[in-house]
Amino acid sequence: VQLQACGGGLVQDGGSLRLSCTVSGRTFSRYGMGWLRQAPGKEREFVAAISWSGLITNYADSVKGRFTISRDNAKNTMYLQMNSLRPEDTAVYYCVVNLNAVPTAANYDYRGQGTQVTVSS
Repeated sequence: VQLQACGGGLVQDGGSLRLSCTVSGRTFSRYGMGWLRQAPGKEREFVAAISWSGLITNYADSVKGRFTISRDNAKNTMYLQMNSLRPEDTAVYYCVVNLNAVPTAANYDYRGQGTQVTVSS
């Protein structure tokens, strides 16, 4: 199973980015997906997650109202639209999969390589 995240980059304070994560290899049914992030010198933290149906979405308090998670199951792809970005959002963003539930920072089955997001002030 491979999780390929892309869409990171350098953006100014207040800007926007859209991350995507595509699952390939062995296929599963009805898996939850999510995003974690890790800033330099800090622990990895939960950002957002979404259920297979898309009806359940969870967000960290720090990103509520600014980030939107979505998915396209036909493309095995998840997205994270990030608006009103702040310097404190700077981190490596990782996509994760949980085969049985909506992922959390400590509960996932697969994690992809990260994509760097840098927000300049």
